Amino acid sequence: MSHVTILTDFGTRDGYTAAMKGVIASIAAGVVIDDVAHDIPPGDVRMAAWALSRYWNRYPSGTVHVVVVDPGVGTERRALAASLDGRYLVAPDNGVGTLAFARAEHLSVVSLQNERYVAAECSATFHGRDVFAPAAGHLVRGVPLEELGPPLGDPVRLALPSAVRRGNEATGEVVLIDRFGNAVTDVPGEWLTPGARVELGSMRLSVRRTYADVASGEAVALINSDSLLEIAVRDDRAADRLGIELGDAIRVVGL
Repeated sequence: MSHVTILTDFGTRDGYTAAMKGVIASIAAGVVIDDVAHDIPPGDVRMAAWALSRYWNRYPSGTVHVVVVDPGVGTERRALAASLDGRYLVAPDNGVGTLAFARAEHLSVVSLQNERYVAAECSATFHGRDVFAPAAGHLVRGVPLEELGPPLGDPVRLALPSAVRRGNEATGEVVLIDRFGNAVTDVPGEWLTPGARVELGSMRLSVRRTYADVASGEAVALINSDSLLEIAVRDDRAADRLGIELGDAIRVVGL
């Protein structure tokens, strides 16, 4: 059975997501529509890109992922649809696909320009309903990607940091604070070896296996489910407890 997923910053009380679902269901009756989340911080494209990276390739081939975190709605920013290893993404061209695009082995991107596949009357402030939902509905019905518009060879990609390794040391930074207050870094877990030490500000931490390897209230460094180095505090928010912010530098020694 075909799937469409929806990720937005709309919240759940105002009916915006339901309007998108109604459009999709009207075009592709019987489609399964999964709510990923609607509590992305308003306009936080980077957070949306991280969220998408965690699930896009875990859905079956043919799934259409819709992401509407769109602070540039109504401007000259482009709208896109993409094929990624047999799945699809429909989204504003503002970088939300950055991490997914980087991990896809086979990628094709088009600009949503065929008026046949958008609403007849298109609001300047609600492209989720009038542009992205119709495109998703037609894709899940089997309309070929190339029918939606011309190729887009230069989709916007976020300028994300990348850790650097030199000898037995690595430097990186905090790239994400998740809802638990954990500080995710850009240091790949595969670089870490037993005995590696993590330095963040005045903290010096050994790498552990899981959160429960330290006492409640203690800081811990570990490899998270995204295979990235993470700093956490057991039973507390590391970002608040330790004053960690996005962009904070991190150093790992003893690799």
